[in-house]
Amino acid sequence: MKANIINIGNSQGIILPAVLLRKLNLSLKSTVQIKIDNGVIVIKPEPRQGWAEAAKQMHAASDDELLLGDFPTEFDKEEWTW
Repeated sequence: MKANIINIGNSQGIILPAVLLRKLNLSLKSTVQIKIDNGVIVIKPEPRQGWAEAAKQMHAASDDELLLGDFPTEFDKEEWTW
C-alpha cells in the first residue's frame, strides 16, 4: 500500500487508510507510538487504550465486584498477628 506525504498545517504527514485503522482497532484520537527502526518508520498502537473509561463504566454499573472473595491463607491462619 502506498501513501503520499502531504502538508498538514505547518507539518507534513500521511493519511492512514481506514482499513488499516480498523485492523488495528484504532480510531480518531487513538494514541500510537512512532519510532524509527533500521531506517523504517514503525507506528505501533499504545496498549490498553480505553481501559480507564471501561473501568469507570463497569463501576457505575456495579459490575466490578471480585469474582473470588477474600480467603485466608496459611500465613493468615498461623503466622499473622493481629
